[in-house]
Amino acid sequence: MKVGFATKDLINVDDHFGHAKTIAVYEVDENGYEFADLRNFTEIPDDEYDKINSKIDAIKDCTIIYIIAIGGTAAAKVVKAKIHPVKVQEKTSIKSILDDMVEKLKTNPPPWLRKALIQSKATEDVEGGV
Repeated sequence: MKVGFATKDLINVDDHFGHAKTIAVYEVDENGYEFADLRNFTEIPDDEYDKINSKIDAIKDCTIIYIIAIGGTAAAKVVKAKIHPVKVQEKTSIKSILDDMVEKLKTNPPPWLRKALIQSKATEDVEGGV
């Protein structure tokens, strides 16, 4: 599954969803993780509605997005797009989140992570024609 991280420094989750100029995307499964790509938002629309929708369109292949904060309207739209937003309380290392996620996927993922993984696999099956 693809997981996005709102980041300013490419090392930590340290940005608000609406303000993020970069989202780092990783491919994650129970065997590990691999950097996939960066989604850059250098030309963010001024209109709040367009800003949120353009970001969601850019990460619609992600199953989970980690952020420092997200507004209520944006959170509702992210969830509606079947992307699970996860707020971290403070600046947190992307590597530590990924390591923890892989470990949880190997052992006993919490219900929200299990649901995200199942959702991701269902999407892959549909897109892959399976």
